[in-house]
Amino acid sequence: MKLAIIGATGHAGSLILNEALERQIDVTAIVRHPEKLVVDVPYLKKDLYDLTQDDLSKFDVVIDAFRPPMGKEELHQSSLQHLIDILSGTATRLLVVGGASSLYLDDERTKRMIDVSDPNAPYYPTAYNMYQAYLELPKAKDLQWSYLSPAANFVPDGSRTGNYQLSDNRLKKNAEGQSDISMADYAIAMVDEALKNQHGNQHFSVVSL
Repeated sequence: MKLAIIGATGHAGSLILNEALERQIDVTAIVRHPEKLVVDVPYLKKDLYDLTQDDLSKFDVVIDAFRPPMGKEELHQSSLQHLIDILSGTATRLLVVGGASSLYLDDERTKRMIDVSDPNAPYYPTAYNMYQAYLELPKAKDLQWSYLSPAANFVPDGSRTGNYQLSDNRLKKNAEGQSDISMADYAIAMVDEALKNQHGNQHFSVVSL
């Protein structure tokens, strides 16, 4: 399998990159600043918005771990739309590092996390724009995609336990009643999906045990 990671120097992206390398996957980092890479890996130096279908169609899987700078959260929407546009009609699978804001809170699927989020909270611009970006994926035609949401508490420096549990597009809690996942364990779940392809054209989520 040939894998590409967009945003491979970011927090989630770098952990996914390390996980892929640990498993000896043929992986390429797609970055604007390759000097920020701390591992020796093939890279494509290019801005996400400049990527073409030819750039990505050589890969079996592309993982989108792009995170825009603070104050430009609307780029979540336009960046994902660009990837949808250039990957539609190809055999390349798009796996998206998603947000928790799109997860449902009830079994009837009538209320999402974004619906109970405080519009004045610092995290809201990211949550809102990631949710709006996600909504375009199910509408895409002839695109192979998967959208993996973390638990409500996405822990940047949490431990790599090697354990996790998957859920569907509803918010799930662990045995202790908490909805959390470390970025390191999230990276394991993402690479597992890249290898196993068990959630094609699905929105699913991951939470700690």
